[in-house]
Formats: sequence, C-alpha cells, structure tokens
Amino acid sequence: MISLCKILPLLGIMLLTCNCSSIRTSGEKIVVSVNDQRLSLIGKEGPIKTYPISTSKYGLGSQPNSYKTPLGRMYVCKKIGSGARSGTVFKSRRPTGEVVRPNSPGRDPIISRIIWLEGLERYNRNTKERLIYIHGTPEERTIGSPTSYGCVRMRSRDIIDLYDRIRVGTRVYIKRGQLTAAEVPIASRFITSSAQSFGQRLGLFGIR
Repeated sequence: MISLCKILPLLGIMLLTCNCSSIRTSGEKIVVSVNDQRLSLIGKEGPIKTYPISTSKYGLGSQPNSYKTPLGRMYVCKKIGSGARSGTVFKSRRPTGEVVRPNSPGRDPIISRIIWLEGLERYNRNTKERLIYIHGTPEERTIGSPTSYGCVRMRSRDIIDLYDRIRVGTRVYIKRGQLTAAEVPIASRFITSSAQSFGQRLGLFGIR
C-alpha cells in the first residue's frame, strides 16, 4: 500500500510549484474556454497559468443587449483599476470608494480590476460598445459556472494577478471548446493526472 505520509508531502510540493505567482511572468495571449470555465494565460514560452472564471448565463453571442459572452478573437483595449484595493467597486468604470468582501450578500458589482475587450472579427466588432470586460466579482461562490451577464468574471485575487501580467494590446481568444494540452501549464496537467491516479489507487484499497 502506498504510504500517505510519502504521497502528501509530494503533492504539497507540486501544488506550490503549480501556477506559482511569486515570480510574475508576463503573458502574450489569453484563452478563455467556455466549456471548462477557465482562462489560460499564455506567454512566449507557453502556458503560464490558468484561472477559474464565469461566463454568461445567457449563453454565447454578440447580439446587442443579449447579455451573452462573445466568441472569437479580441484584444485588451483598456486596463482600469491599477493600484485599487481588492474589492473596490467600480461604476461606469470609476471607483466609487466602496470596498466589498467576497460573497457579500445581495451585492453583484464590478470590482477590483477591469480589462476591457474589443473584437477583431466581423461578428464581434461591437464587443467594446457592449461593455464586455474581464473583471472581478464579489460572487466568488459562483466562479466555475456560467452566471455572468456577458462579461468574464474572476475572483479578485485572480483578476489582480492577471491584470498585472498583461498589457493593453494583449490578444484574447474566447472559444466554446476545452483548453488544449498546449494551453494548460505542464504542472497543472501533471497535478490533474497524478490526482486522478492517486484517487484510483485509494479506491483499490477501499479508501474514499
């Protein structure tokens, strides 16, 4: 039987090395997977980090006033919120002075940071005028499920980290399908594979 005392420290080391943000590597491209409800930041040498996100509960599309998340190629046309406290509320892209905590009851404002997107394709060229952002949300309990009103929502700590790694002009691609192996950091793939294998081994010994 595999010793848990040996496995758990190894998993801890792996987790520390996975998606580490102590050294902030700059990204060249963002890929959003609606299927996975995850965002991948990709640099010159390959994928850097992935984050859980939330896309629209109304589905996908670029129709005006549809509250849908647009698909296709885009770019970051503006970054808003540099230096603002985590949880800072924005209205009309301006800080109100209010700061809210994660999962504050009855509150669903745009918070922490705003990454404003503009479309590059014929069918999504209205992305900017539709006010489609990647932004922070206090409703962190809903991250991982499609619950937004068209934007891509993130946890405050994640949107701040992403914001600091990108620039105006960074390319963004939102797609229906899953992230490919080339869009996921190697450490993340290894963690997932090892966790699945470890779970299967525990099952063999009747441990649930």
